[in-house]
Amino acid sequence: MADTTDHTDPTGRSAQPARPAPPDRPVYVIGGGPGGLAVAYALRSRGLRAVVLERSEQVGASWRRHYDRLRLHTTRRQSALPGLPMPRRFGRWVARDDVVRYLEKYAEHHRLEIVTGVEVSRVERSPDGTGWLLRATGGRELTGAAVVVATGYNHTPRVPDWPGRDGFTGEFLHASAYRNPAPFTGRDVLVVGVGNTGAEIAVDLAEGGASRVRLAVRTAPHIVRRSTAGWPAQYSGILVRHLPVKLVDRISRLQAKVAVPDLSAHGLPRPETGLYSRVLEGAIPVQDVGLIDAVRSGRVEVVAAVEGFENDKVLLADGTRVGPDAVIAATGYERGLEPLVGHLGVLDERGRPVAHGARTPEGAPGLYFTGYTNPISGNLRELAIDAQRIARAVSRDGAPGVSRLPG
Repeated sequence: MADTTDHTDPTGRSAQPARPAPPDRPVYVIGGGPGGLAVAYALRSRGLRAVVLERSEQVGASWRRHYDRLRLHTTRRQSALPGLPMPRRFGRWVARDDVVRYLEKYAEHHRLEIVTGVEVSRVERSPDGTGWLLRATGGRELTGAAVVVATGYNHTPRVPDWPGRDGFTGEFLHASAYRNPAPFTGRDVLVVGVGNTGAEIAVDLAEGGASRVRLAVRTAPHIVRRSTAGWPAQYSGILVRHLPVKLVDRISRLQAKVAVPDLSAHGLPRPETGLYSRVLEGAIPVQDVGLIDAVRSGRVEVVAAVEGFENDKVLLADGTRVGPDAVIAATGYERGLEPLVGHLGVLDERGRPVAHGARTPEGAPGLYFTGYTNPISGNLRELAIDAQRIARAVSRDGAPGVSRLPG
């Protein structure tokens, strides 16, 4: 049928049919932790609408689950997110609960648009090819001009598939479930893994009344003082980050000989691989918050790596068997990104994004990742830098139909 609509304006002149308005779509930020909140603010400060989707009921969910004694290993000033300093009353090394308070205040102060209780299960290209389609809980299908994935470095607890573990008669838990030493008072505990989490939990247990604490180590870590003569280790990490790897390895080796005692007699020899070389492989140095003294005094005993379980015994790599009452696996986390974006070809063989920050993966324009590296210069500091870079990239590249804030 012919179009009989009268296309005239109020003055009587002929007018062209109205063109459909371009889609009005926000930038969706998946994850309400520090990285997601920082990106949302950075986008908002450029006049772009950003909507944070958080699967839990509160921001900073992963921080709320950390063990009680946790403090940042980075300084307060170098851990603040864009647009809001951390209060001086938090001290130099900010406690877990204060980090949570800061994230809550950050979201409120910047009036961020946050939707809680919504978990995104899959990200796909939108049918028209100009944006991204998010499939979320409750059958939601959300279309965004761009997407920033910020679900966190510590997303899914990783537990090695040790033979016989299911038949272990003692208590077994991942470090993500550990809160404080109270349940382990008077008990024999084996902590598996000597990253920062394992080291700190072992010290916490030794100081909190466990009858015996053993720390299973496969590869001896680099240990650094959190602060030496008032100079935080983070500052050194910032200064050397862009220097040649071999040079940093040599500098850190000399520094360790001066600042850190040789613990070889206690089962922790100095690593043969350089500190920065190990960082690039994904192994961040252990910052000493009591481990050195605990190992030297015998309150924490270093033992060989775990190879398997046999009823009430744990089999170690040196052939010995130990019988702890409880085993705490400080064995790290998976990024857990495969169900979300694995089908897009944007992850490497280890499940990590092939691009992060302002760069987008090839063939996936408008898809950004933040928080999936563990830099020597401090995770929160780099999240803050990434947030500004991502916001500039989204603004510069002009994601089609991106929503803009009024005014």
